[in-house]
Amino acid sequence: MNIEVVSVGELLVEVMREKVGQPLDTPGTFVGPFASGAPAIFADAVAKLGVQSGIIGSVGKDDFGKLILERLNQDGVDITYVSSLKDYTTGVAFVTYFSDGSRKFIYHLPQAASGKISLDQIDKSYLSGVKYLHIMGSSLSINEQCQKVCYKAVEIVKNSGGKISFDPNLRPELLSVEKIRQICQPVLSSCEVILPSEDEAKMLTGNKDSLTACKELLNFGPKIVILKCGARGSVVFTPNEKIEVPSFKVKEVDPTGAGDCFDAGVVVGMLRGWNLKRVAKFANAVGALTVGKKGPMEGTPNLDQVNHLLAGEK
Repeated sequence: MNIEVVSVGELLVEVMREKVGQPLDTPGTFVGPFASGAPAIFADAVAKLGVQSGIIGSVGKDDFGKLILERLNQDGVDITYVSSLKDYTTGVAFVTYFSDGSRKFIYHLPQAASGKISLDQIDKSYLSGVKYLHIMGSSLSINEQCQKVCYKAVEIVKNSGGKISFDPNLRPELLSVEKIRQICQPVLSSCEVILPSEDEAKMLTGNKDSLTACKELLNFGPKIVILKCGARGSVVFTPNEKIEVPSFKVKEVDPTGAGDCFDAGVVVGMLRGWNLKRVAKFANAVGALTVGKKGPMEGTPNLDQVNHLLAGEK
C-alpha cells in the first residue's frame, strides 16, 4: 500500500448535546458516541476522496477505541500505527452547540489514550514515502510528548522530500493562546500550506484583521495560506496573489469536522497538481457536504458526491 498522506494526533469519540442551546453544566440528553478527533476526520476524508491515507495515534483497548478503528478501517484509512492501549481509556470530547454557531467542549484527552502517542510509533520507513504530512494544533496542545511526536514526524517527512500541511486548530480549552503560538512555531516554519480560520489567523499573529493576519503568516514560513471563512467560502494567499473563492449553499446540521474535511480537500487537490483556485473550490465543496449530517465523520463525502456538487455549479 502506497500511503501518500498521513496525519498524527488524537483519536477520540465525540458525545454531543441532542439539541442546540443546551449548556454542558445542566442535565440533558446527549447523542453519540461518534468517531472523531481532528486528525482522524482529516485522514478519513482523504481516504474517501480516493487518496491512500494513514494515521498515527492511540486509542484505548475498549469499545470506544473499537468504534473508531472500525470506522477508519471501513473507510480505507491505514491504521497500522494506531496503538490500542489496555491501561488507558479512549479520549472523549463532550460538545454543545449554540444558536449563534459557537460551540463549547469538555475534553478528556491529556490522560487518555489520545495523549499517549509514543515516539516508537514514528517509523521512518513509513513516513519517508509520504507526500503530505498533516499536523493539527490540537494535537500539539495535548501534552509535551505529543509535541515531540509531531515534530519528529515533520522532520522525517521534510528530510525525505515530503510537504507539511498545518491546521492551527486552536483549542483555548486546552492551552493559552500564547502557549499555542509557541508550540505551533516549529510546524509553522516548516509547512507548505497553513489552513487557519479567521480567529486562528488573528490569534497566531496578534493582528485584529484576518486578511492582514494571513499576509503576515506568509512571513512565518508557509508558501500558501488558505483562510477558512465558513459560509463565506475561503481566501487563498501567496506572496503574489489573493484569491477569493465563494462557498456552496447547503443546509447545516452539524459543523463539526467541516474544517478538517476542507483541509483534506486542499491536500488532495494539491496532490493532483491543480491551480489554487480549483483547489480551494474543491475544498469548499468537501467542507460544505460534511455539515449535512450529525456527527463529525457522518457527512464526510466521497469523490462522486463532491464532483456532483461541483458539476451543479457549472
